[in-house]
Amino acid sequence: MGEILATLCELKNQGRRLVGCFPLYPPLELLHSFGLTPVTLWGLSSEVTDLTKSDRHLQNYTCHVARCLTEFVLGDAHALLDALFMYNACDTLRNLPEIIEEGLKEEGARLLPMFRLHVPAVAKERTGVRAYLKDRITSMVCDLEEFTGRPFSPETFLASIDLYRIQRELCAEIEDAACRGTVPFPTFVRILQLAHFLPVEAHIELLDAEIPEEDDLPPHDLRHPGVMVSGILPPPRQLIETMEASGLRVVANDIASLKRSLGYNPAPTADPGEYYCDFYLNHYPCSTLLASSDRRIETIRRAVHDSSAEGLIFFGEKFCEYEYFEFPHLGGMLRAQGTQTLFLELTGQTGEGLDAPRNRMEAFAEMLKGQAGS
Repeated sequence: MGEILATLCELKNQGRRLVGCFPLYPPLELLHSFGLTPVTLWGLSSEVTDLTKSDRHLQNYTCHVARCLTEFVLGDAHALLDALFMYNACDTLRNLPEIIEEGLKEEGARLLPMFRLHVPAVAKERTGVRAYLKDRITSMVCDLEEFTGRPFSPETFLASIDLYRIQRELCAEIEDAACRGTVPFPTFVRILQLAHFLPVEAHIELLDAEIPEEDDLPPHDLRHPGVMVSGILPPPRQLIETMEASGLRVVANDIASLKRSLGYNPAPTADPGEYYCDFYLNHYPCSTLLASSDRRIETIRRAVHDSSAEGLIFFGEKFCEYEYFEFPHLGGMLRAQGTQTLFLELTGQTGEGLDAPRNRMEAFAEMLKGQAGS
């Protein structure tokens, strides 16, 4: 049994009602306020070693994220989940609810209740965007009341908001320590990834324990080139080890399951509609939130500038069209301002499958070092 599945089993044994959520930015506070435990089904490649079930329903040119998610739910996980939640993102993910439902029928498994939300994919300034999104949130509140048998509580919702605010602030603190080099980058990645599978209270305890009161490690050696990392998922541990062994230091991150997931705290309000209009329409820019796409280039340019990164390494998930469409323009903009870029295409590789990306990363590191010494 994998670590994530074991965690879900433990939570289920505690009597928790688990809601499997996808993609990366579900309304966690709202689900939590109804006594549910949301788990974000993302980054599951370590749990999935066989794609037989998902391959009966998805083409082999579907991204590894979607294939692993489908396999995970159709496998042992569906018996542990009480419901699923999804909102619209890419073309593949927006169609997964029906695909998963048909897959569960084929497996002879019980069907899971499904909560769905449509996030407007147009600029937030467009007429009717806020009113439409607020209406969708109100409808979801009604669905949750019916599912849980309890009324919405503004006080409980505010308490849940406060917990997730604390979590995100602690995540920002440990990210800052990782970018200074006083928390190892692999430790930072592991802890932030756990945010998706642990109850928020447990994750806050973990963050409190892991954030050093004083710097336990010396800061980065500033003679080593600083890089920003980006992509839908963090790189495999082997590539992180190669990055560190090559003398690269991560000084900023734009990883979707790290910075983009945990980088924005909306203003507290007892009105779920207002809260999630702020959350989705002003979210840290992500290629999967189309309304935010226009802000991504400037956000990354500013992050590269503020961190003095000399390069950007983009870990691309194969067949992730939204990310791939963006990178040519993003890479051209950065190179024009003197920032080197490296694009590594990944799809769940391990071991020898990572030899080529590791070689390219080592060459990139040598180039940055040579550029610094010239």
